[in-house]
Amino acid sequence: MPTSSELRATARKSLSGNWLPAIGITLLFAIIIGVLSYIPYIGGIAVLIVGGPLTLGLVTYYLKLVRGGKPGVELLFGSFDRFAPAFLVYLLVQIFVFLWSLLLIVPGIIAALRYSQSFYILQENPNIEPMEAIRQSKEMMVGHKGRLFVLYLTFIGWAILAAIPFGLGFIWLQPYIMTTQAAFYEDLKGRSGSAS
Repeated sequence: MPTSSELRATARKSLSGNWLPAIGITLLFAIIIGVLSYIPYIGGIAVLIVGGPLTLGLVTYYLKLVRGGKPGVELLFGSFDRFAPAFLVYLLVQIFVFLWSLLLIVPGIIAALRYSQSFYILQENPNIEPMEAIRQSKEMMVGHKGRLFVLYLTFIGWAILAAIPFGLGFIWLQPYIMTTQAAFYEDLKGRSGSAS
């Protein structure tokens, strides 16, 4: 089982020569979500509506990158033809994590880890139902939630450094995290065989 260090090394290898487009697509995603969230009265609803397909587009980009492809930034908008399932996965995961968070912060974190693979599964299975993607994520993460949590913890030092120059370092850090997450999914998929 690859360590967090090995997964990050895989991510850096995938990002080699691809940093600028990866930064570009991640920054574009953040700008769109940020701008929409500031729309008076309906900002939250606007983010909820487009968050699903944009997240699916971002996941598609990073999966292709980890698999050795040269994906384009246009992939961010390439999942709107799957609007309904992407929207429902986004909505349901938000609801489930929120409800678990009502029990205290720890159950909310566990729920977020449990459902973390939902968009990767959705991306790979065009005909899968939203609840089935979430169920498969839950199944895949059995015995691996701790691994993912530790992987996230390894970025804390980088996050502190990224925050120092007015947070500008996150422009570089977020693609690194996203690529590492995709590498984690690739390893997890190979072990579980849950997604095809």
